[in-house]
Amino acid sequence: MESLGDILRRITAKNTSKTTNGAGAAYLDSQPEGPVCSICNGTGWVSKRVPVGHPDFGQTFPCDCQGTQDPATRIDSLLRYSNLGPLSRISFASTRPDGPLPDAASSHLFQQALEASVRFADKPSGWLVLTGPSGSGKTHLAVAVANRCIEYGQTTFFIVVADLLDHLRGAYSPDNPMSYDELFDQVRNVPVLVLDDLGSHSTTPWAQEKLFQVINHRFNLELPTVITVRGPLQQLDESLRTRIESVQDFSKVFQLGQYNTRLARSIGDLPAEMQRRMTFAAFDTGGGSTATRTDRESLERAKSAAENFAADPEGWLVFNGPRGSGKTHLAVAIAGECLRRDRPVFYAFVPTLLDHLRATFSPDSPIRYDELFEQLKTVPLLIFDDLGAETSTAWAEEKLYQIVVHRHEARLPTVITSAFSIDELEEAKPRIGSRLMDMNVVNWQPITAPNYRDQRRARRPNRSGGAPDG
Repeated sequence: MESLGDILRRITAKNTSKTTNGAGAAYLDSQPEGPVCSICNGTGWVSKRVPVGHPDFGQTFPCDCQGTQDPATRIDSLLRYSNLGPLSRISFASTRPDGPLPDAASSHLFQQALEASVRFADKPSGWLVLTGPSGSGKTHLAVAVANRCIEYGQTTFFIVVADLLDHLRGAYSPDNPMSYDELFDQVRNVPVLVLDDLGSHSTTPWAQEKLFQVINHRFNLELPTVITVRGPLQQLDESLRTRIESVQDFSKVFQLGQYNTRLARSIGDLPAEMQRRMTFAAFDTGGGSTATRTDRESLERAKSAAENFAADPEGWLVFNGPRGSGKTHLAVAIAGECLRRDRPVFYAFVPTLLDHLRATFSPDSPIRYDELFEQLKTVPLLIFDDLGAETSTAWAEEKLYQIVVHRHEARLPTVITSAFSIDELEEAKPRIGSRLMDMNVVNWQPITAPNYRDQRRARRPNRSGGAPDG
């Protein structure tokens, strides 16, 4: 039986190269000169030709040549099979322990993922899942794992998901000498598989089905697998996500990088002064001297909902009420708690955010539009502050709607504050409002308390030092 490397080379008319997510290029190398085993073609593993239902169906077994090869020849054979090409130079020894991103939070996340990757590579078991934005080091760690496994004599195969799907499609060609089934079985049963950039492929029913078959097969057989995902897991199809997420310690998921690290400062960051001042401890549920019992109860309910959400962000939380009633305070308190737990947060004052999106179209902009827009859609926690205060244009409505739809369908945690009531928001923004009416996802917390800021101004002494104004 041919190795997977040979099969892929026969599918393509010539050697190809594809850019990977943040780590360089993965190449389908041409077969190097020199003798290889005539049984396994240098892979070191073979499959038995047995009928479906046989206990050995779909399994891989060591080739007889493994007992006769010297270690250097064995490693060379594994490297030929691995599809790593020039990526074979990447190792844990060459990895910066603080990671590629400059901020302290991203460095901490990278160190955790690095330690887990070393443990996995030393003893491949279960699944290792690395998520995060582009350039956060996911592919680098996955490749380092693959190379360490090869050093220890483990048959390992690395491939970008989009490339894998292309090769599987190519197997249907009538001119291709290799059958689709044979190629598919090789991918599903390799002892250690590294799938890079899951989620960035073209999403079609066929692609989702093929990926699910690969992932489900390896899940059922508990075959060691490394998966990198650009963005949060919530953006993946539910059938894939349920297999990839942590199940009884079988799958370990690590987040790399803050999602707004690569953007210009102030875009997506929570201002330090707001984070210091707007905490749960500092939130006053009294509502001021003019607040009624109903007002105070609405503040207490909103604070309780915010604290519960911060402890375990899930679904959507919407605070609506008069300006100055504490909506932004609670949203910022949620963000602060999540940041203290190293959970990525993108804080966006909606009118300013739209200004930033417009500015990305300038040729002088340091930020690409698609990068900022992708992070808004996929960041694990997005806070939209003061929705409805923005200038309403067709372009602004369309951008906000696209973000809302993506996050609603992917069930990505989102916090929204608005001075609009439910009915007003549905009337002013019907398309967005229809998504916010989904009570299976969205938890509305109306606040009826009066404006805190007006009351504070009223209590201040006037300039002559007399009684408070008003």
